[in-house]
Amino acid sequence: MRTSVTKCFEFEAAHRLPWHSGKCSRAHGHSYRLEVTVDGRVGDQGVVIDFADLGAVVRRDVIERLDHRDLNELMPNPTAELIAQDIWERLDGAGLQVARLRLWETSDASVELTR
Repeated sequence: MRTSVTKCFEFEAAHRLPWHSGKCSRAHGHSYRLEVTVDGRVGDQGVVIDFADLGAVVRRDVIERLDHRDLNELMPNPTAELIAQDIWERLDGAGLQVARLRLWETSDASVELTR
């Protein structure tokens, strides 16, 4: 049996989409919400991963990099889809077995990646 564990995070960031024909072509900010789900088998201590350990990795490899930043300085086309893919790759590189990642750009618009 596999079990999923999810932890949520928030960060603030600005971006602009120069190719966009609407208001997103101008610099603007978002209060992003990030949900990271890791799955696996429950280990001897009764957890898939300690929530604190999951949080430490995400804060170190993602939140510290993106929070209060102009995302255009970090990537050429910071769409929600590409930001989510970048986050996935960073967490995968950190050794997390990410099963699902959801990035909320606004309260009613999100991107979801699944393994």
